[in-house]
Amino acid sequence: MPSTLIKHALLVNESEAVEADLRIEDQRIQAIAPELSARPGDQVLEANGSYLLPGMIDDQVHFREPGLTHKGSIASESRAAVAGGITSYMEMPNVNPATTDIAVLESKFELAAKSSMANYSFYLGATEHNLEQIKTLDPARHCGVKVFMGASTGDLLVEDPAALEAIFRDAPTLITTHCESGRVMAWNKAQIERSQGTLSIEDHPRIRDVEACYASSEYAVGLAKRHGSQLHVLHITTAKELELFEAGPVEGKSITAEACVHHLWFTQDDYPRLGNFIKCNPAIKHQSDRDALIQALGTGQIDIIATDHAPHTLEEKQETYENAPAGLPLVQHALPSLLDHVHHGRISLTQVVEKTAHNPARRYSIAERGFLREGYYADLVMIAPDSPSTVAEDSILYKCGWSPFTGHTFQSSVKGTWVNGTRVFDGETVAEIDSPAMRLFFNR
Repeated sequence: MPSTLIKHALLVNESEAVEADLRIEDQRIQAIAPELSARPGDQVLEANGSYLLPGMIDDQVHFREPGLTHKGSIASESRAAVAGGITSYMEMPNVNPATTDIAVLESKFELAAKSSMANYSFYLGATEHNLEQIKTLDPARHCGVKVFMGASTGDLLVEDPAALEAIFRDAPTLITTHCESGRVMAWNKAQIERSQGTLSIEDHPRIRDVEACYASSEYAVGLAKRHGSQLHVLHITTAKELELFEAGPVEGKSITAEACVHHLWFTQDDYPRLGNFIKCNPAIKHQSDRDALIQALGTGQIDIIATDHAPHTLEEKQETYENAPAGLPLVQHALPSLLDHVHHGRISLTQVVEKTAHNPARRYSIAERGFLREGYYADLVMIAPDSPSTVAEDSILYKCGWSPFTGHTFQSSVKGTWVNGTRVFDGETVAEIDSPAMRLFFNR
């Protein structure tokens, strides 16, 4: 492939924003300098001061393949992801069949090798009976194990204390958890039904309330401390949970926390307008919780920002509250939503890069990605900071065809995305090319 020379970009990397040139060659960042001269055969792209960031690494997505492809697929959702500046993702095990043994896990890597537009890894799902499978995970080849603690169904629900103790004791990789207490949620639901009869979407954060989240997160953190586990608690939603996590940089922590873009954006005041379209687990809660999460990005109590992208069809979302599935499609619009926070002064641009690229790479020890460094893979996103973009139905790339952001105008837009040095998105369309994506590997 010819080399690409990007001129006069504002490189945002490792707490700095510096105007520089960057050359891509043989899938990698070959050079970064204040001024690079074009060489014969270079494809030269004038950035004109646009931001150049390391691509977002999304450590929590649901792409629905295999078995649920009427909602989405690795092909469709990874294309939406690169259009949103996401260059790598880690995908969850609640598909059909559930990803609960190594053979099924490896079959998902084979699917992605054929169709994914972004780099990929996949979690093994924990059950109460697959400890031997968990123990065979390869820390260098597998991103981690996912434990649903009180917030899933079927084999993927792990509530038995003995099973949880064994997983936290013996897992050879990072443990990621969905923390909501089934016991607390059941009690809340029964109380609300007894009081008012039928349930509505506005009861969702009352059922899946602060106590349900805190009880489970506290349990997970206690298990991790007792066994010396590497624990990453996904999608924190409450101010109270933040007290469980240390402030400061991610390096050296054995217990870390994540927030998701929709919990940083929406509040319970949005339920009357959006209804089931923002039904998700854990639930979107109070403005005070959202504000505390944003503040925790600055303290370091929240280490990573992810999406928990979870598409469902429009028809499914139009069911009654209790029958409508939980989850939102988010990968195409996650980074623009974070840049709106920057525009409004809530977080800084360097914080966005730290939480979406640097810290996922650090926490998972991802090899040669997550930074703008010479020799690293050229996973890049170019942002036009003052180019507003409105979310319209005809621009949505999710297979489900809808977005909770429809009609909103973001202040910035994705101008280009590169995966392993190949430009896969030009600001308008995803390239019709063979997949340039790779399996993620981990230095551990």
